[in-house]
Amino acid sequence: METNKQVTKAASNRATASVSKRMSHTLIEKWKDFSFAVPALLFMGVFLYYPLGYSVYISFTNWNMTRPVKKFVGVDNYTRLLTNPDFYHSLKVTFLYTVMDVAFTLVIGLLLALLLNVSSSRLFGFMRGVIFMPYYVSMVVAAMVFTWIYNGQYGLLNSVVSWFGMDPVEWLTNPSTALPALVAVSVWKGVGFAMILFIAGMRGIPAEYYEAASIDGASKFRQFCNITLPLLSPMTLFLVITSFISSMQVFQSIDVMTDGGPLKATNAIVYWIYTMAFDEFKTGRASALVMILFVIILLLTLVQWVVSRKKVHYEG
Repeated sequence: METNKQVTKAASNRATASVSKRMSHTLIEKWKDFSFAVPALLFMGVFLYYPLGYSVYISFTNWNMTRPVKKFVGVDNYTRLLTNPDFYHSLKVTFLYTVMDVAFTLVIGLLLALLLNVSSSRLFGFMRGVIFMPYYVSMVVAAMVFTWIYNGQYGLLNSVVSWFGMDPVEWLTNPSTALPALVAVSVWKGVGFAMILFIAGMRGIPAEYYEAASIDGASKFRQFCNITLPLLSPMTLFLVITSFISSMQVFQSIDVMTDGGPLKATNAIVYWIYTMAFDEFKTGRASALVMILFVIILLLTLVQWVVSRKKVHYEG
């Protein structure tokens, strides 16, 4: 009897040891997996989350980069910004730029995709490559080239305009044309990316849908409206959100081409943040403006996402 108890106890101990060993092995595996993510987490913590948190802190101070003292002023920076007419003018400029940039990029990109979606043609493949190539051009380089193209005296664009008997236009010094001129640079640079994504989306639509629609007598236009557009909606949503976030942060083209002028016609929010921080040295107020812009972009992106959920169609 006693021998049986000893055997049972030994078996129980072995089972407990086996369970403990498996749990220990599982825990080691989990920590091993986590260790691979530690470098990325440290990188994000140092270069993303810490600067973001520090910017929040600075936004509540009157820090001026010419002096080391940071005095806490509460929400004074936010109050001054939200009661400043320049803030609403800058916000208007940013929204106008964003709406024009996103709309033209997506519409032209979709039209080019419809035109060049021919996989068997080498010529069309070459044309797609040429249209996509500006996407890899630095915005600073593109802005410098277009500054010459837009030049009022010897620019290429005015040379073309003169062929039609029109007077030269001061594209970058006229308040009514400066912002559209900047939008044109961004559209030229980004339309190829939109085209490639739309083509990829179109090639993912099963050909059976179009065959069935043709049998039912649907025209090409009907097929485009009822098949192509709905099934491209996930790609369209992606392009709308990414283009929106990028356009709201426009800076380089303004810095190179217009310096926020003429008459603040191109003084977008990010450029205003730059001048406020590094020209006027109002670092605390500039950080507050960064936080306001962050909240605006986040809220509008969430609104786009929620509204589009009912309009986006995923196959299957």
